[in-house]
Amino acid sequence: MTLHQAIFTAIFAVSALSFLFSCYQRLQLVSIGAPENRFDNPAGRLLGMFSYAFAQKRVLARAYGFNHFLLFWAFMLLLVANGEFLLEGLIPGFRLAAFLPAALGHGLELLFDIVSVVALGCVLVALARRLFFPPEYLGNDYTRPASGEALLILAMIAALMSAFFLLNAANIALGLDGSWRPVSSAIAALLKGLPSSALEGVAGVSWWLHALVLLLFMNFLPRSKHMHILTAIPNCYFKNLAQPNTQPRETFEKGERYGVSSVEQYSWKDLFDSLTCTECGRCQDLCPAHNTGKPLNPRKIVHDIKVNLLKNGPALKDGGTGILPLIGDAREGTVCEEAIWSCTTCGACTSVCPVLIEQMPKIVKLRRHLVQEKAQFPEELLNLFENMEQRSNPWGIAPSERTKWSGQLGDRTFKPGESEYLFFVGCAGAFDSRNKHVSVALATILDAAGVSWGMLGKEELCCGDSLRRLGNEFVFDKMARENVALFKEKKITKVVTQCPHCFNTLKNDYRQYGLEIEVLHHSQLIEQLVESNQLKLTKQSRQGNIIFHDSCYLGRHNDTYKAPRAVLKAATGQSPSEFERNQENGFCCGAGGGRMWMEEQSGTRINLERVKEAMKQPLPDTLCVSCPYCMTMMEDGLKDLGVADVVRVKDIAEVMAEAIA
Repeated sequence: MTLHQAIFTAIFAVSALSFLFSCYQRLQLVSIGAPENRFDNPAGRLLGMFSYAFAQKRVLARAYGFNHFLLFWAFMLLLVANGEFLLEGLIPGFRLAAFLPAALGHGLELLFDIVSVVALGCVLVALARRLFFPPEYLGNDYTRPASGEALLILAMIAALMSAFFLLNAANIALGLDGSWRPVSSAIAALLKGLPSSALEGVAGVSWWLHALVLLLFMNFLPRSKHMHILTAIPNCYFKNLAQPNTQPRETFEKGERYGVSSVEQYSWKDLFDSLTCTECGRCQDLCPAHNTGKPLNPRKIVHDIKVNLLKNGPALKDGGTGILPLIGDAREGTVCEEAIWSCTTCGACTSVCPVLIEQMPKIVKLRRHLVQEKAQFPEELLNLFENMEQRSNPWGIAPSERTKWSGQLGDRTFKPGESEYLFFVGCAGAFDSRNKHVSVALATILDAAGVSWGMLGKEELCCGDSLRRLGNEFVFDKMARENVALFKEKKITKVVTQCPHCFNTLKNDYRQYGLEIEVLHHSQLIEQLVESNQLKLTKQSRQGNIIFHDSCYLGRHNDTYKAPRAVLKAATGQSPSEFERNQENGFCCGAGGGRMWMEEQSGTRINLERVKEAMKQPLPDTLCVSCPYCMTMMEDGLKDLGVADVVRVKDIAEVMAEAIA
């Protein structure tokens, strides 16, 4: 064994053991999390992994993502080249080409040379972007070293590529390598004038530079945010196969703990998420709370969970207690309560994350602890919780008032075996003076189409959406069980609702309680009625210039974007204008996640920000919505801007009702 080989073997052994130990230290902390089944449907999981990890589906959703896509695949291909390099250090003279046909071996050398150029180019683009024109969401408002980490990683990759080219160029100039490396050969032409001793020096220094940087890079990964290079692919495999539009059920028994107050109460997947976060900032870029000056930053939530895990995990794994609280002040590793209550559960963060981290459900778990174990929540929620528990609606109005809006319609009680659809009116549709008009409009449409439908009337209970998203799972559970029992008793199989929150709860949350029924949002049913010619339009609804606002719980949570736009186009003869942020990138009205019943104490109002966006367009005549919460928030925003007498807000059902009048 040569001295060169002996030294490298010793360094490599220490580095490899250090790398493996670092990975073990990090990953074994994940085991303290609660169990969660993410091993079902391997075929679906593999498909998701290839789509999001290897095909980089969400990365490519933004233009700059192409640079990351190229760097990712360059990295994947260069794993082979670097593996060959390490084996050559351990076994002098080792070459993959020796085990391959000549043509394939030469092709591999060519590929490595070209891919290395691509990687170096991507690094230079990334470096220039970070230094000279970084997007706002790349800023780091909670830990300065992270920016340094990114620059260090880029510098290491650049050093690896440079050393690779210099090593190969020197060997080519010395006649020790072939010329199947065009870039290295071009550099070798520049080195031809150097004496052999100098070329040997260049080759030796380049070899050791490449070796040491590679081993340093390998050991830096598990100790930095760039551990996502190791965990992103499996995290995509363990993705939530369904839309993250519901929450796990809780069991209410003596001795149970509710929600999350300590990091080990999160599931192992939650903890794995925290180690996978790339801190790219896309989630905070779309977060309505963060964009309006609230203390919530989804990226920071995940970062704080990771820091808390790293600090408390070893003690918790040994049966001890953590020293850093998970909920408390705003220090690193601790989530402040105001941030927890700022979330609108719009799902923007979960919809945009390139590595499929589930930020929003982690926040709801924190809320569950505060509500159910600490009774610690914003004061304005006390009335809401009491009203829901006592009278099953947010305002505490007597249940007998639920049918007043339908007084002119006659008896519309749901009749098992006769009524095809249950019209689940919802609390807003039954009690809110503005949204009662939407209920009437939908009833008019159903009658005009000859649809057989009925209501539960005074028997209807709130669906419980706000309770569940606010963390009051106990009351939600009681309400859900009562509703499911009522639905089964009435033999209800089809439901239509005007409220996306009711729609999502009945369709997705209630499946956990054994209710499998067809649930349609009114936009979906109206679209079907128009397409089947069951609903005949007598004229065009004159609304002037229309702009349409997407409901988060209809669109992002349930992937329904086409139906409401199709309804508006059918009713008016033209497609609606779009907000700058629309569909998957839509901006929340600010009322989801129970925020409808809370005041915004910090920053600017989310609904005001959204309405201002509408005013950037040629001034619309009608702002159309498909949700009672959005209706309220948009109207309030227009009043705040002083344009409520110029721009009207209408639900899509109201627009359609005018086309059949």
